[in-house]
Amino acid sequence: MIIKKYKTLTKEIKEIRTKVFIEEQGFVNEFEDLDYKINHLVMFDNKKPVGVCRYFFDKEKNIWIFGRLAIIKEYRGKNLGSQILKEAEEYIKKENGKEIHLHAQIAAKEFYLKSGYQICSKVDYDENCPHFWMKKEL
Repeated sequence: MIIKKYKTLTKEIKEIRTKVFIEEQGFVNEFEDLDYKINHLVMFDNKKPVGVCRYFFDKEKNIWIFGRLAIIKEYRGKNLGSQILKEAEEYIKKENGKEIHLHAQIAAKEFYLKSGYQICSKVDYDENCPHFWMKKEL
């Protein structure tokens, strides 16, 4: 597997996020203008895109935010989510990031807890799906 960094939304990112978040999970408002201005990672199995995430520095809040981690269905359960998350954390460290925040679906809670994140908010809802904020010090 190789992971490539992009500074805009690519065709591969759109395809994976559409499959996972829109088709599988039923989200409607998946893409936003921000996606064209921030960092994205794409994981490839040879030339096939199999996973994505995004991360950016929120200047207003003065924090790094990670999100939109998605692995296509046939590649899940192979520890790829952890690999792409660690890669994003390394990029953030190189930018002198000290802490990462993410808005996790409650269904992903255990994954992020195992990766060293802690819950730091009450439950809120994004398109009727329960989420909470989590953070990790680097």
